[in-house]
Amino acid sequence: MKTEYQSIAAFITKDGSLVRELMHPATHKNAKQSLAQAIIPMGVRTYLHRHVHSEELYHVTAGQGRMTLADEVFDVSAGDTLCINPGVAHCIENTGNADLVILCCCAPAYSHDDTELLE
Repeated sequence: MKTEYQSIAAFITKDGSLVRELMHPATHKNAKQSLAQAIIPMGVRTYLHRHVHSEELYHVTAGQGRMTLADEVFDVSAGDTLCINPGVAHCIENTGNADLVILCCCAPAYSHDDTELLE
């Protein structure tokens, strides 16, 4: 199974990220997880939120940011990988001078219904 980046339309998720679902069961019929690219423009912070069921992995591919993960706040940059457990409040802010680009893997797959905004 293969997808092509150019053919995938971007959309805004509940947390405010510009996202392309690179692979998702609802579209591509893979089984249990989703992979997306999120782009956070300069000076933008996503909404604080949590996922009831999904575990997320973030892999920063470009840019710099500040991650809030429960009570922790720390800087991230290209090459960093984060695990966000189900139920943990989180958001990320672009603190750099270019787009912050993140690959996001969710298991089970991302769902708007599994996203609870906290602000």
